[in-house]
Amino acid sequence: QVQLVESGGALVQTGESLRLSCVASGFVHDSYMIGWFRQAPGKEREGVACVTDIGHADYSEFAKGRFFTSRDAAKKTIYLQMTDLKPEDTAVYYCAADVDAPVRVPKTWASDPSRFEDWGQGTQVTVSS
Repeated sequence: QVQLVESGGALVQTGESLRLSCVASGFVHDSYMIGWFRQAPGKEREGVACVTDIGHADYSEFAKGRFFTSRDAAKKTIYLQMTDLKPEDTAVYYCAADVDAPVRVPKTWASDPSRFEDWGQGTQVTVSS
């Protein structure tokens, strides 16, 4: 059974950093692409970052230069390092898997969350001003 479990969410101050983790289990192979999404209260879900199994990554504009995603294949863990956090980054953060395993992150990944078949339960990130 495929399972994605996020952790690392917390209450932090503006300007601080946080690292989220997504542990993947139950996949037949490791060639899945992982997307990070977030949803704030009253807002639509939006893409944050995406990374393929070979490490090709893409970021939404608001995340470029502040967020960085990486994978540790041995630990089957995907990370989202977030720096210079702002109150507008407050949201529940989710990781999701696309087992079609593209080599490069498709340009449309953020606008097509339906391509991600499996989702974690989310972890809350709150940034206070």
